[in-house]
Amino acid sequence: MIKIYEGGLKPEEIFDRSEEKNTVGDIVADIIANVRKNGDAALKEYSAKFDGADLDCLEVTPQEIEDAFAALESEFVEVIKEAAENIREFHRHQIKTGFVITPRDGVVLGQRVIPLERVGLYVPGGTASYPSSVLMNCIPAKLAGCDEIVMVTPPSKDGSIKPAILVAAKIAGVDRIFKVGGAQAVAALAYSTETIPQVDKIVGPGNVFVAEAKRQVFGTVAIDMIAGPSEILVIADGTCNPKYVAADMLSQAEHDKNASAVLVTDSLELAKAVSAELEVQIPQLSRAEIARVSVDNNGKIIVVDDLNKAVEMSNAIAPEHLEVCVDRPFDLLPQIRNAGSVFLGKNCPEALGDYFAGPNHTLPTSGTARFSSPLSVDDFVKRSSFISYSQSALEGVYSKIDAFAQKEGLQAHGKSVTVRFED
Repeated sequence: MIKIYEGGLKPEEIFDRSEEKNTVGDIVADIIANVRKNGDAALKEYSAKFDGADLDCLEVTPQEIEDAFAALESEFVEVIKEAAENIREFHRHQIKTGFVITPRDGVVLGQRVIPLERVGLYVPGGTASYPSSVLMNCIPAKLAGCDEIVMVTPPSKDGSIKPAILVAAKIAGVDRIFKVGGAQAVAALAYSTETIPQVDKIVGPGNVFVAEAKRQVFGTVAIDMIAGPSEILVIADGTCNPKYVAADMLSQAEHDKNASAVLVTDSLELAKAVSAELEVQIPQLSRAEIARVSVDNNGKIIVVDDLNKAVEMSNAIAPEHLEVCVDRPFDLLPQIRNAGSVFLGKNCPEALGDYFAGPNHTLPTSGTARFSSPLSVDDFVKRSSFISYSQSALEGVYSKIDAFAQKEGLQAHGKSVTVRFED
């Protein structure tokens, strides 16, 4: 049963973010080395070992995508399309262009915003099916203008990919899809094989092996983030329906036994009601065993004096998902500084953001919302500055540049400027 704390807790006592000993690092390093050495052969070997799939061809064919559309319920295809359009509309506002300024005669300065050439999307598969992850990762990359978007996802035992995954990929604009998952997929994207091209950046969620592989290949390629277990913090007042609050907490607890669901409230009565409601709802879940462990080990209900204290606690914790279930949530919004995504009001469950509303559901975890942001169009571009000076413009400042160079003991730096005016 979830624990209720009166009088609050220290932020570090709420979400368990202690570093566990990395027991998969050596395993992942061996997998990466094997893929670098043996390419496609290693990928097929791991597909047989980990997925039970005997693959002749790693790449999904156009016919397989057509078959996926035929197999998936037409109503759900339309749901995917509508969700995709919502995500496009939100992320469209993130698109930035460069700028050019001419601060004085003969001087031109500017910045270019350049899309990454090729990005890789990791999408969980096999027994799981997350078409929402396809949309959330691909659409910002497409809007950024990336030349090619490559997706990897583990196959089922029969070598197939779930129809919803393939349909979402087609709707989102994925260019190529490969039947490979795990650390070996990350290695293939980072270093390339005979079939899978090297990418500039790898994004997308995965298990501990995928996260460790992303950690190890970072530097060869860019990555989005190292995601920890899912988190939700709900700020609720005494007027909330405990059934709604409990359901929202369980929407994250069912993810993973290490997931954390926390309620912070100014009402002891609500705290007790939510605790009781969790006991009613958990047995009804298909993933009841996972939710049970998550709630018992990591779930907490904290009673504070007022909602301002609740916001202070939330800012110190910097949760991945923050629900503000109060009558006037926008009054509290200016005080909220650290959160991956904020859900305002009593009719805004976290699942709305997971699937449909439009903002990205790839969010900073483990307190990193203090300094990082949700996945966005910005993650799929780079910036390059440019400078142009005429001779007369350079003549007006060359002695100042030389002064800097001499002060730093870099004579050749200074000479590269002064040499232009020696005659």
